[in-house]
Amino acid sequence: MIGRLVILGGTGDLSGRFLMPALAALHAAGHLADGFRVTGASREEWSTERFREWIAEWLDRQGGSAPADARRAVVESARYQRADVTDPEDVRAVVAGDEPVALYLALPPALFPRVVTALHSAGLPPGSRIVLEKPFGEGLDSARELNRLLAELVPEQAVFRVDHFLAMTTVQNVLGSRLANRVLEPLWNSTHIAEVEIVWDESLALEGRAGYYDRVGALKDMVQNHLLQVLCLVAMEPPVTLGERDLRDRKVDVLRSVRLLTEYDVVHRTRRARYTAGRIDGREVPSYTDEEGVDPERGTETFAEVELELDSWRWAGTTFRLRSGKGLRGDRKEVAVRFRPVPHLPFGHSGEVVPNVLRFGLEPEGLTLDLMGTGSRAGHLTELELSARLEPGELPAYGRLLLDVLRGDPALSIRGDEAEEAWRVLTPVLSAWERGLVPLEEYPAGSDGPAPRHAYGPGPVTRDALLHEETVLHTSGEAGGRP
Repeated sequence: MIGRLVILGGTGDLSGRFLMPALAALHAAGHLADGFRVTGASREEWSTERFREWIAEWLDRQGGSAPADARRAVVESARYQRADVTDPEDVRAVVAGDEPVALYLALPPALFPRVVTALHSAGLPPGSRIVLEKPFGEGLDSARELNRLLAELVPEQAVFRVDHFLAMTTVQNVLGSRLANRVLEPLWNSTHIAEVEIVWDESLALEGRAGYYDRVGALKDMVQNHLLQVLCLVAMEPPVTLGERDLRDRKVDVLRSVRLLTEYDVVHRTRRARYTAGRIDGREVPSYTDEEGVDPERGTETFAEVELELDSWRWAGTTFRLRSGKGLRGDRKEVAVRFRPVPHLPFGHSGEVVPNVLRFGLEPEGLTLDLMGTGSRAGHLTELELSARLEPGELPAYGRLLLDVLRGDPALSIRGDEAEEAWRVLTPVLSAWERGLVPLEEYPAGSDGPAPRHAYGPGPVTRDALLHEETVLHTSGEAGGRP
């Protein structure tokens, strides 16, 4: 169990909003080693006393249910050291000592290569571990280069590419529910499931994050960063164990099975948009391009949607739709598993027959199954809903991640090849979007997002429809076929 955490970028929003409350929760649960210490390092000319005051302020706002003694212990365990995190001498001074450290890079992804290069010169105590926030790199090439730099510094088992979504109990419940219930696993395939929606829509706008968000956008920030991980848990084959090797091998299998999108696919199966001025919960929200810190010329999207298919025995014929947007009418954060309709109803009936949907609520936690049944009138079908509320996790997501780092369990972190496969999946989308093949649409803040733009209505575009359209275009000479 490592007893010292070093946070590079220790005065940032991530550190205050998530890491410090996570440490308080770990202390309250008795998970931290005796004499545990946390060191924050950044460019600010702060003293340790100023750093401790800053931590206390964040814990007052974000500390949740952590008792006062746990918050006080975290504050007293903290020290601060001014450092240029890309300078080898400064980094050497921060990590100095014989005991291993958990080094958390709470920094913009663009800085990762320079920081890791500095660590090559500075060195790390034996047994140390490195923690990197996603997105891991800024594209496939940079992810490969970063993996190379890390491999020359520490063993793969000591690299924690963390994604707090994987530590959310609600996300883990997707895997737990399907594997622990005999009634679900036999149906968990394309024979019975038509599509899976993985959605993270939020009414939250930028809220002061323009400095980071405008350089990333919804596709990288949410789809590549988090929703692909949820896809892996939904679609993976049952692992032999939940150990790091078995679990991560099966996740990589899913990413490798994703059919790469052609340019034609990107045009017809992806969408991007950004919000304009509007009202959310009675509050005026400015247009994204008018937000402080936004460069309109970047064309950053605040809404992204991608439809994927998997070339595997289990999932051939099922559509996976990944969607995330900001500044929308309300929050919708769930995995919706939509089953195919029954092939035949052997009795006369009235009422619309709606296919079954199993919903995993990610935030707030919940589980809902939409069924059909006979209502109070004979022969009349009506919708039924079975639902359950889940208790909040013992630890916040970042608390679980930090505990795994300190204990040295990488099962819920992203392996190097997995990080590269995730970028491989979305590289064709990024390339086509950069070249303007998919228009940047707009939607008013406080709305449901961009209006349907294709001729097939608001529902999903089927592959047969796309192939039919392509055949027509090809035979008419208006477009070439897909390779």
